[in-house]
Amino acid sequence: MSPDSLNAGAATTAFELTVNGRAVVVEAGPFARLTAVLRDELGLTGTKVGCDAGDCGACTVLLDGRQVCACLVPLAQAAGRAVTTVEGLAEQGRLSALQRAFHLHGAAQCGICTPGMLMAASDLLARVPEPTAAQVEDALGGVLCRCTGYRKIVEAVVAAPHLPPQGNADGGNAPAEGPHVGSRLPRADGLAKLTGAERFGADEAPEGAFWLRAIRSPHARARFEIGDLAPLHAKWPGLAKVLTAADVPGENSYGIYPHLKDQPVFAEGRVRYRGETVLALVGERATVEAIPAAEIPIAWHPEEPVVGCAAAKAPGAPQLHAFAEGNELIRGYLEKGEPARVFEDPAAEGAAAVASGEWRTSFVEHAYIEPEAGYAERHGERIEVYGCTQAPYMDRDEVARVVGLAPEGVRIRPSACGGGFGGKLDVSFQPLLAVAAWVLERPVRAVYSRSESMAATTKRHPSEITARAAADRNGRLLALDFEGDFNTGAYASWGPTVAGRVPVHASGPYHLPHVRVVSHALYTNEPPAGAFRGFGVPQAAIAHECLMDDLAEQLGLDPLEFRHVNAIRPGQATATGQVLEHSAGLAQCLEALRPRWQALRAEAEAFNAATKGRSRRGVGVGCMWYGIGNTALANPSDMRVVLGRDGTLTLYNGAVDIGQGSATIMLQICADALGLPVSAFRQVVGDTDLTPDAGKTSASRQTFVSGKAAELAGLDLRAQILRLANAGPDSTLRLAEGRIEIIEGGHGRSIPLDRLEADLEGRGRFDPPTSPLDDKGQGVPYATYGFAAQLADLSVDLDLGTVRLHRIVAAHDLGKAVNPLLVEGQIQGGIAQGIGLALMEEYLPGRSENLHDYLIPSIGDVPEIEIHLVEDPEPLGPYGAKGIGEPALVPTAPAIFGAIRHATGVVVRHAPCLPHRLRALIKEAGHG
Repeated sequence: MSPDSLNAGAATTAFELTVNGRAVVVEAGPFARLTAVLRDELGLTGTKVGCDAGDCGACTVLLDGRQVCACLVPLAQAAGRAVTTVEGLAEQGRLSALQRAFHLHGAAQCGICTPGMLMAASDLLARVPEPTAAQVEDALGGVLCRCTGYRKIVEAVVAAPHLPPQGNADGGNAPAEGPHVGSRLPRADGLAKLTGAERFGADEAPEGAFWLRAIRSPHARARFEIGDLAPLHAKWPGLAKVLTAADVPGENSYGIYPHLKDQPVFAEGRVRYRGETVLALVGERATVEAIPAAEIPIAWHPEEPVVGCAAAKAPGAPQLHAFAEGNELIRGYLEKGEPARVFEDPAAEGAAAVASGEWRTSFVEHAYIEPEAGYAERHGERIEVYGCTQAPYMDRDEVARVVGLAPEGVRIRPSACGGGFGGKLDVSFQPLLAVAAWVLERPVRAVYSRSESMAATTKRHPSEITARAAADRNGRLLALDFEGDFNTGAYASWGPTVAGRVPVHASGPYHLPHVRVVSHALYTNEPPAGAFRGFGVPQAAIAHECLMDDLAEQLGLDPLEFRHVNAIRPGQATATGQVLEHSAGLAQCLEALRPRWQALRAEAEAFNAATKGRSRRGVGVGCMWYGIGNTALANPSDMRVVLGRDGTLTLYNGAVDIGQGSATIMLQICADALGLPVSAFRQVVGDTDLTPDAGKTSASRQTFVSGKAAELAGLDLRAQILRLANAGPDSTLRLAEGRIEIIEGGHGRSIPLDRLEADLEGRGRFDPPTSPLDDKGQGVPYATYGFAAQLADLSVDLDLGTVRLHRIVAAHDLGKAVNPLLVEGQIQGGIAQGIGLALMEEYLPGRSENLHDYLIPSIGDVPEIEIHLVEDPEPLGPYGAKGIGEPALVPTAPAIFGAIRHATGVVVRHAPCLPHRLRALIKEAGHG
């Protein structure tokens, strides 16, 4: 959050305004932001702050009935006027039609943008009672969403005027009895998102909490000394403490892997990237925010930074970490068969086509709409941290290390998480706040500004890939040789996971007898590259799908049919030698797309032949596979469900929901396993003191791994209840006031719960069966895989190099759609991020550190999306389910690049394909 106290900039004045129909008087400076007044003075935290610059629209409210960005409205401008926030939308305590439409259509995912979307839509509906989809897109164009892909938001706004009168108070349609799995159940946590009641990291803190402001390096590589801090304290009495590395009670380092804690909490004498934390100012907020950076006594000695993989590998390059010779963090390797033999003499090995190329991808910013935020509070010899996270138990262990405590001495209490996508797997504010609260014995909070979040946190790995592939004259793939450099930035983060996952996936979802893959994660003086929806697989997919198009073109084969011939099927071995016994649905995905592919390709070719103009249409296809969960590592999840003597039924669910819907999915699965309706459950999510460890929310693992644990927990509790009643497995359960009823064969038995000796507790644990990979990458890295194929239909303006998307058609094998409503939202959101990867998003360190310069897809950039759900059940998964998070994104960019190729004949090898790059390719191809 930017420096913005209520009294900043001028003497305070009493301002009168009407907020949600109530007259209020606010004492503040005339230039105080309306967001600060609403949130800090009036407690209306439903209005969110994502950028403080009018770029994201999360703070949208109505001012005299028209939408405005509250962060751009000074209080004096709102004086005497009517302000409506999301808290004012409900009608006599019941959801408005618009809120119900959002709930029923799954239009809220993480929920951080939802208030802004609702307010912008309210403005539209007041002016246009029955808007078209195009009118909705125009009206909501100023509000960014990173989760949903926008399509369900548009559907909800269009549907809102046509909803029947409100029935259920929650607007939901939960079945009274099972089965819940397979139903389009609205989010269990949806209502709080729609009313402004959901609490994110910046929305709460203990009374009297100090404010923490991190001071970060302006240099990518430098040495430094911190001078005398006493004059700073003397001049700024509201400054309680300046924290440096010397103040860390435990270890001044953290990292993802137990053996690799290479990132300091506070830099010690040297920095390795621009944005690294050097020290922290802690004290009264107004003071801490007002201290000029020039007054902080840091003497900098800049050095030439190592930028890019080539510089990291260059002879004589500075070694950025003593243990990483040649700046190589780690090397991944896979070898199957004899690929070298195929490429040495292709004709002799039956290869009729050989394709090769080089590909590059850039840094990509997560751009979640909620910047990092939270607080820490010391309780005796324990520390508690509250805030946004994807991995509470990992946070617990890292905070314990830094503060010098046993893990049991730390409690992580997750707030609602306003988007993550992998970026909130690493700790960021947690160790800083924990150290501050521990040392000062006072609560301390922090809220990152947008520029701070973008400068300091992890990105998608840039990649430089060289690959070649061969196929025989019948279109059967023979061999792949792939080598990729992945820029892991200044610190390891998830670099080893990327280097390990890429070799498994680099051959794509195809059967190949001969494969060799080498991956390198390299240190540079750029932002740490970590986890981002795919762990390197999207970068690899761009390369392998381009090779598929190359080979199909050389052989004169249809690109979709070429993929269908080579799609890996049950009974065939992957590149790691793992034989897929079941649930390998790529061929079915391609079959689902075939009619649309044929029709759209014919339309595109007819258009191009008829117009012969400067706009060319094309249709491309991209395929993917994705291993669910950790790579060749233990990946357990634990769940607990308790039927209390007090009559309550509670699921203790450690799988944090970052918008993907796991809080709903786990209830559906557990409810069906137990045999009681979702409405009977309460739920506790993510708190490390209260819930068992369900593992991190990443790698598309929660539905498959934690969902199975939830199923087992439900089955365990059910078995205990049936034993108590001496009832058979087909009995029906009902939870009534203070008792559990068991009905079997028309006869019932009632057990008063308060007469039980103790609560009944069901437990479930699931760890997918995998095996370590050997030195050639052979083994069983994942228990199951998701598969997908997508089509992109688009037009290219040959003169401008711009791309207009008409539609994406997506077919996904996810085993079983536990909740089709949420699955569709995940696919649409992943496609939107894939569009950004393909056409828009390129993070430039030191330059693109706001949402004005760094562009993510807005509501007008995401076209119509058609979805085909392919359910090829996975026997290990809960009710056959696998996962959908990462698979939704991976094939989008390859499909778009294939469509550009179909439209223009040019081959895209650098992502993102920005207009100037595409224009250069078009000119090079002779299209003027």
